[in-house]
Amino acid sequence: MELNSILPTIIADNELHARWLNTLSLMENTGARKISASEDPVTVTYIILKHAAEEHRHAFYLKKQIEKTGKDLCPTYSGEYLVAPSYSKYYLNMLDVEVCRYLKKELQLTGRELRFAAYLLVTYAIEVRADELYPIYQDALDAANSKINVKSIILEEEGHLEEMINQLKTFSPVWQLHADKAVELETQLFDQWVDELGKEVN
Repeated sequence: MELNSILPTIIADNELHARWLNTLSLMENTGARKISASEDPVTVTYIILKHAAEEHRHAFYLKKQIEKTGKDLCPTYSGEYLVAPSYSKYYLNMLDVEVCRYLKKELQLTGRELRFAAYLLVTYAIEVRADELYPIYQDALDAANSKINVKSIILEEEGHLEEMINQLKTFSPVWQLHADKAVELETQLFDQWVDELGKEVN
């Protein structure tokens, strides 16, 4: 199942579309909270603070877009207000676990170093995904002449990916090897998530 074949069905149903927006908001909020959790209280950088703030804002922006569906829906991130709730909550947490497992095995990292390396790789993989997902979603919105748009998120996510690459280059001379592994792990989890979306939508 491909995401671009699922999205028209989601967008055509206001109640479903509201839950989809709420699900994206949940995932952005989860990402923001993970970034904040990985921060060192002393050495946290401008880039990390900026990134966490922007991910929180994306969560808020997507939540706000729900109003345009014409439905007073999705007051919380409770399961009934999400699409594929179990997988949507599991996806980012599982990516974090898998990347940490990889870093412990390959680089023998622990503690603060492990948290920071996991932040870099998980966030990189998510930004690669966001650079693909949001334009596909925007194209589907445009095709449906929807009032909803995610163009501002697309612009910021492009900047995030560039910032993550710059941080990864400082982290390791073979950063691309580790980043590719993170993307491979993310792709498996993303494909499972899209399958679950398809089951719920069709």
